[in-house]
Amino acid sequence: MIPIAVGARIWIATGHTDMRKGMQGLALLVQEGLGRDPFAGDVFVFRGRAGTLIKALWHDGVGLSLYAKRLDRGRFIWPATVDGVVSLTATQMGYLLEAIDWRNPQHSWRPQSAG
Repeated sequence: MIPIAVGARIWIATGHTDMRKGMQGLALLVQEGLGRDPFAGDVFVFRGRAGTLIKALWHDGVGLSLYAKRLDRGRFIWPATVDGVVSLTATQMGYLLEAIDWRNPQHSWRPQSAG
């Protein structure tokens, strides 16, 4: 789990994002596309078109961090709106990272075996 500060807000960018973007590209998207400050300490989460990859951008006061998670099976649950951002709590973010529907917490898929 990302070591998020207590006062940090978590924002998920609705719609899909070009997952080829790195830290600078996503920070620019936060600043220009979402109208927010990417260096304010908030966490911004983006999802690709297929729904199996998410990236989280976070500035901890020292530097910018980019976290990525790809699912082997299933998809990340995402809001249906097209533009803008949706705020999440830290608990909902934990559900999102575990591929659990954060609106109705249940596992969407769990591996049966390692091989």
